[in-house]
Amino acid sequence: MARLRGRGAAFAVAFAIATCLTGQISRAQDAPVVPGAILTINQDRLFAESQFGKATLEREQAERAAHAAENLRMEQELETEERDLTVRRATLPGEEFARLAEDFDRRAEDIRATRDAQASEIRERAEEDRRRFFRAVIPVLGELLTETGAVAIIDKGAIILSLSAIDVTDEAIKRVDAALGDGSTPDATTGP
Repeated sequence: MARLRGRGAAFAVAFAIATCLTGQISRAQDAPVVPGAILTINQDRLFAESQFGKATLEREQAERAAHAAENLRMEQELETEERDLTVRRATLPGEEFARLAEDFDRRAEDIRATRDAQASEIRERAEEDRRRFFRAVIPVLGELLTETGAVAIIDKGAIILSLSAIDVTDEAIKRVDAALGDGSTPDATTGP
């Protein structure tokens, strides 16, 4: 699944760069022209090693850790309540116990559903942060493409064999950091 997302992201980046190039970027007069050159980039590294990606990943990790801690706390409370209800079963009339047990089950299911929804929200925010990042880096990668005279930048994972000289990930990270920083300013990630 992650490989499919990576390939989908690679296609999206390539498509967006091509769109950006046809509409907005013109080749610099002094940029070296290397007809047919293809550059590669490691999208995972570009994201994870950029200031923006690092800040995003730290925030996601903190959210996931807080969510897991809250899950554990709630699970322990439910277990305590369930044990208490089990002990009380011997002293309660059958109808009252059944009502309390049904109420407990309903609350436990509601809590679990809420916690699952919150986990999904965390995942969705993480995916949106990544999409926002790649939308924002398109002009930066477009400039790199134009300056080198290359015709395409593709994800390194899609290559079977290549020379390391065509990998521009390090240069892209420097440029993305200069353009976006850690992504905390709203202007940094508004783009095409």
